[in-house]
Amino acid sequence: MEKWKKLWSNEKFVGYTFILPNFLGFLLFTSLPVIASLILSFMNWDILNEPEWAGFDNFVNLLGFHRDEGAIVANDAEFWKYLYNTVYMMLIIPVSMVGSLLLALLLNREIKGIVAFRAIYFLPSICAGVAVCLLWKWLLNSNYEIGLINSSIATVASWFGIDPMSVNYPKWLSDPALSKPALMIMSLWSGIGGMNMILYLAALQNVPQELYEAADIDGASSFQKFWKITLPFLSPTTFFITIMSIIGGFQGGFTQAFVMTEGGPAGSTTTIEYYLYNNAYSYFQMGYAAAIAWVIFIIVLILTMINWKFGGKLVHY
Repeated sequence: MEKWKKLWSNEKFVGYTFILPNFLGFLLFTSLPVIASLILSFMNWDILNEPEWAGFDNFVNLLGFHRDEGAIVANDAEFWKYLYNTVYMMLIIPVSMVGSLLLALLLNREIKGIVAFRAIYFLPSICAGVAVCLLWKWLLNSNYEIGLINSSIATVASWFGIDPMSVNYPKWLSDPALSKPALMIMSLWSGIGGMNMILYLAALQNVPQELYEAADIDGASSFQKFWKITLPFLSPTTFFITIMSIIGGFQGGFTQAFVMTEGGPAGSTTTIEYYLYNNAYSYFQMGYAAAIAWVIFIIVLILTMINWKFGGKLVHY
């Protein structure tokens, strides 16, 4: 009994005891699967048969090139196409960040009902992803009698005496040229008032008000106060949001592709994450899927390190 009392009086023992459940959970559900996926990336495994050692074959097939009739061709052209799709749809990130900042500026006011407005703008980000995708699949339906967006176009056309049946309506989800922009608009709608807005709002409320008062005394304009005071104080938040958005961008796009387009048309909305899923659970190429996951990890790690090295210089603490 005395031994246990001594142990519990030891702060280190108590601390380790409290973190033990979390450590075991991290070890069991994070560390071991990560190590297993790394080992699996060097193997060929179709779930039904024993894994076979493949060495670097999965990575060579994924990232390598070969000559075909004098031209240099990718071993896996689909991977590079889907990587392009992923990066293309990430172009909405700066627009979303600017929109979140503008919303935060608008909602950082002491007016009646502001809490309700904050909740309304935040609501889309906490809705179930599948429900949001189904909603937007209906909105973007190319049939003007069903899809709300094309229905609105038909209504406007009728105001000008144009027969709605003669209008060439956008095929939002079935035209390769429009499918990615359509999903980007959906991502902007659901993300502009989400966590980024909340982070910016919290950062705005931590800006010392005496700086604005001093700027008013010096006759600074609203833009000058925003540029010289607000933006520098928001730089740590912007830096954090940028890194997290890049990470999320490379890991995103699965729900939209799975629910709305199945990666089509012609693979135009297939992202790296959806390609990984297809290789693992449609083609049962588990080793190849693990290799894709590790390539994504390396890309994200390199971009994060670059962002940390160069973007960190613009941060004011």
